[in-house]
Formats: sequence, structure tokens, C-alpha cells
Amino acid sequence: MNKTEFIEAIATKTGCSKADASRTVGALVEIISDTLQKGDSLSLPGFGSFEVRERAARTGRNPRTGEELEIAASRIPAFKPGATLKAAVNDAGKK
Repeated sequence: MNKTEFIEAIATKTGCSKADASRTVGALVEIISDTLQKGDSLSLPGFGSFEVRERAARTGRNPRTGEELEIAASRIPAFKPGATLKAAVNDAGKK
């Protein structure tokens, strides 16, 4: 499912217009991004949580030349699914 299909699904499920659904999706993405930029986490009980994880500096290898290179430390966004979402996904695979 891409963003357009997601917006259409929200509009259908809620009975709102596609424009309203598009603004809602945009706001959701913006709020999640802003929260993670601050270094905070966002938790949606039953669905999961978004958080920022620290990735340590490490030595990597250029796959083309085999030359070693240093990869700088970074912060990455991460999603941890909640128990309800995990159960829904696992139950769907058993049908």
C-alpha cells in the first residue's frame, strides 16, 4: 500500500473526504518526525512505538574495492510493534 492508497483507505473507513484524510496523514507524519527529531519517543498502545536509537561508530568495508572505512555514529528512527499488532499479523498468517 502506498501513500495514496492509504489516504483512500482512511477516507473510506472514516467517511471523510480524501482532502481531509490527506491532511490527517500529513499531520501524523509531521508529528512523528518532529517528536523523533527532539529525541523523544511516541507510543500508540496496541500498535507500537516510534523511538530514536543511537548507532555507534564502526568500521565498514567498501564492497567494490574491499577498502576499510569508518562509518560515523548516527541516530536512526525505529519502530517497535506492540503486542496487539504482533498478534494481528501472526493470526492473519494462519488463515
